[in-house]
Amino acid sequence: MIDFINAIVVLLNFVIIPGLTYGSQLALGALGVTFVYAILRFANFAHGELMSFGAMITILFTWFFQSQNIGLGILPTALLALPFGILATIVLGLLSDKFVFKYYRTQKSVPVVLAMVSIGVMFVVNAIIRIIVGTEAIKFSDGQKFIMKAKQFKVMTGLNEGLALKSSQVITILITIALLTFTFWFLQKTKTGKSMRAFSDNEDLALLSGINPDRVVFITWLIVGTLACVAGTLYGLDKSYKPIIYLNLVLPIFASAIVGGIGSPFGAVVGGYVIAFSEIMVTYAYKKFFKYLLPENLEPSSLVQLLSTDYKFAVSFTILVIVLLIRPSGIFRGKVL
Repeated sequence: MIDFINAIVVLLNFVIIPGLTYGSQLALGALGVTFVYAILRFANFAHGELMSFGAMITILFTWFFQSQNIGLGILPTALLALPFGILATIVLGLLSDKFVFKYYRTQKSVPVVLAMVSIGVMFVVNAIIRIIVGTEAIKFSDGQKFIMKAKQFKVMTGLNEGLALKSSQVITILITIALLTFTFWFLQKTKTGKSMRAFSDNEDLALLSGINPDRVVFITWLIVGTLACVAGTLYGLDKSYKPIIYLNLVLPIFASAIVGGIGSPFGAVVGGYVIAFSEIMVTYAYKKFFKYLLPENLEPSSLVQLLSTDYKFAVSFTILVIVLLIRPSGIFRGKVL
């Protein structure tokens, strides 16, 4: 029985808790992509850089607060800087829409043109970020790093395996729950949210009903900017901030949105966790896990790892291809707010 509990602790430490954390970050990113697709009707490949930009501004304000000895004690100072990052990300989204996307929307350009334009925006924003903060990895997390250390857990339980719980993991999960709850409440219960759903479902009918399209677009970028900045900052807190990472995150984020059902907010959230757990479970080495479950003479000598962590993003792509072949609309029906 003790060996079984140790095996569960191993899974919690290296699969379940990291999966929930990474899944939360992907879910927020995929939800932002879903809003743009469902309402503005194009695939925004610049979303990863929107996340990166928001995280960068948060880092800059974090450094400023730290230089002034302003902090939150055991909590990361980045939480104090986060509202400024959100505001800057919203402004960037609105400016991109006003000076780039709106023109093509007015011209009734096909979605593929807008998608190509978003790639151009992606490279421009990435260049700006690299000019400002460079290309090296930045660690900006401060405060109390661990809520529970492995050694403390071992002393408390008497188990061989220790459970380490980082504060960034708990913060990520709690903020994600709060943000997702508010977002779904906003869409279902508020007049503005219902207007956005109507606009997404049938733009022409929504316009005839008196819904202001400019207001819908404005609110969309408010939501997308908030989700992008929070997702980017939480990812940076949990790991580290590096511009190239957010460029790479575009694939799992889009895979999450498509697997769940592109245009479906609930599907985007589910897809985020599906992709996250798939990546982690396929690339995790299960040697220690099976060591506790199998008899000594059957203990594995190899790592028992299906794929190297170098192929993590390949898992996202594989799942995406499989879903597109079997169920192109995703797990949930797409394009519904």
